[in-house]
Amino acid sequence: MEFDIVQGDIAEQSADALVNAAGTSLRMGSGVAGALRRAASGPINEEAISKGPVELGAAAVTDPYGLDAEHVIHAAAMPHYGDGRATERSIADATRNALAAADDLGCESVVLPVLGTGAAGFEFADGARIVCETVAEYEAETLSDARVVAYSDEEFAELERVAADVRE
Repeated sequence: MEFDIVQGDIAEQSADALVNAAGTSLRMGSGVAGALRRAASGPINEEAISKGPVELGAAAVTDPYGLDAEHVIHAAAMPHYGDGRATERSIADATRNALAAADDLGCESVVLPVLGTGAAGFEFADGARIVCETVAEYEAETLSDARVVAYSDEEFAELERVAADVRE
């Protein structure tokens, strides 16, 4: 499927579904999870934890608690904190399962971060390639607007380069 790239804070994005970069425990710590947790106006972390733990690569859905979305999809690209790092397979599986969850919910739009980077230990450029390739290969049912988001100027520049390569 076609996708766009955007720069900014995922917690400030508007879409039917926002994807959280989660560990298998679904506990919302720092990074993307922390941004979503802080911006939510309710017990999103508690609901997420109640849905876990999940298998590596799986996704779980919670209420958005005031975020500008209908759903938050928690995609487990890394093991529980301290129990290992993300892998190419876990990033691809978590991305694919997040997209499938959005389709199952009837979503038309989704915003995904580059899963598996940061605390999960994967290099940003490599994670961006896996996420962009997985989104590009995904055959959507209801999704028509997929956006991959990067926060910093440096990450966005890398995401632009990777996305251009994937689209060729």
